[in-house]
Amino acid sequence: MQRRLLAAVAAFLVAVVGAVVLVTYAQSADARAQAGERLVPVLVVGSTVPAGTDASAVAGSVSTQEVPARLAAPGSLSDLNSVAGFVTTADLLPGEQLLADRFADPDSLLAAGTVAAPAGTQEVSLTLQPQQAVDGALKAGDRVGVLVLGKDAAGNAASQSIDGVLVTRSSGSAGSADPSAQVTVTLALDGPQSAAVIAGMQQGTIWLSLQEMARPGTTSSSTAATPSAGAQS
Repeated sequence: MQRRLLAAVAAFLVAVVGAVVLVTYAQSADARAQAGERLVPVLVVGSTVPAGTDASAVAGSVSTQEVPARLAAPGSLSDLNSVAGFVTTADLLPGEQLLADRFADPDSLLAAGTVAAPAGTQEVSLTLQPQQAVDGALKAGDRVGVLVLGKDAAGNAASQSIDGVLVTRSSGSAGSADPSAQVTVTLALDGPQSAAVIAGMQQGTIWLSLQEMARPGTTSSSTAATPSAGAQS
C-alpha cells in the first residue's frame, strides 16, 4: 500500500513539473516571437463616445497603447492632430482602435444646400408667401432682417426688427405667380429672438429682407470631407 502511495505521489510530481516546464517554454517562445516584432502606438477607445463628438472632446476617452504592427488597423491613429476640428461620424465603442475614417468635417455632414446653425442658436422655420421672403429668392448662408408686426398687450400696433439673422436653409418656388405658393425659410435665432418670431407667426405677420448674400462656397455640398491618415505599419 505504501509503495502504491509513493508511486502515485511521484507520478503527480512528475506531471506538475512537466506542466510547469511546458508553460515556461511556451511563454518563452511567445516572448522570443514578440521580441522580433515592431510595436506601434495606437489610440484605443476606453469609454463610449457618441457620434457627433468634437475631436477635442475625444481625448479623455482614449488612451495610447502599443501593439504589434501587424495588429494595427488600417487608418489607426496615434494622436488626434490629423482630425482636429472634425467630429465623430459614428459611436466609438470601448476596445476599438481609433480610426481616421471615423471623423469628418462637420459641415460635410450637413445636407446639400444648408449651413450649420452657430453655437448658441436654435433653428426656427417660417412658411411665408414669396413676397414676404424676397420673392422666394433666399438661400442658405444669406443674412436677413426679420420684421415682426403685431399688437402689444393694449392692442396697439407694434413691431420688432431683428437684423443679421442667418438663413440655414430655404425651400419653395422663387418668382412663382401662383397666389397659393409658399416658401419655407429656416433661421438661426437665439432664445428671445425665437420667442418673438414664433409669437409673430401666431399673432401677427413676419417679413424678411435680404441684408447680405451668402458668400460662394458657404453652403454645404453632398461630398463628405474626411481626414487622411495612413495605416500604421
